[in-house]
Amino acid sequence: MNPYRPVLLAVALVSMILLAVALYLQHVMNMLPCPLCVLQRYAFAAVAIICLIAAGRRSAGAQRTGTGLAAFAALAGLGVAGYHLYIKANPTISCGIDPLETSLNTIPTARLLPFLFQADGLCTTEYEPILGLSIPQWSFIWFAIFAIALGWTAWRRVARG
Repeated sequence: MNPYRPVLLAVALVSMILLAVALYLQHVMNMLPCPLCVLQRYAFAAVAIICLIAAGRRSAGAQRTGTGLAAFAALAGLGVAGYHLYIKANPTISCGIDPLETSLNTIPTARLLPFLFQADGLCTTEYEPILGLSIPQWSFIWFAIFAIALGWTAWRRVARG
């Protein structure tokens, strides 16, 4: 039984759903993404793409490698979400109109897909919580779940053989 493919496909699916939720919040609920939100979107997209590519590989070794790479992408997203939570906890710090936003908005993906990757908001903007948690808290939780699931899947297989 291949332990990688179901985990890879599940993580890719949830990542894409979370990106769809982000688009809904942005375009329907008018919650503008800040630069750190956009970086988290890139991390979710990276996790989804890596997982889909790895799931499509026939070799268990390639799938294991992809599982590990996706875990690292989830850890990167976890770090960005953690920093976003730090900024929200310390309102004197901001990532608003700054060089990060300017540079993010000039990346080719931001120009090609501005509806998904253009930063227009401020990191300290308070939006209504979703089921009691802020958007960065939800991102942090999902990145942690992905990192644990992917890391555990890759590690346990390595430990067995």
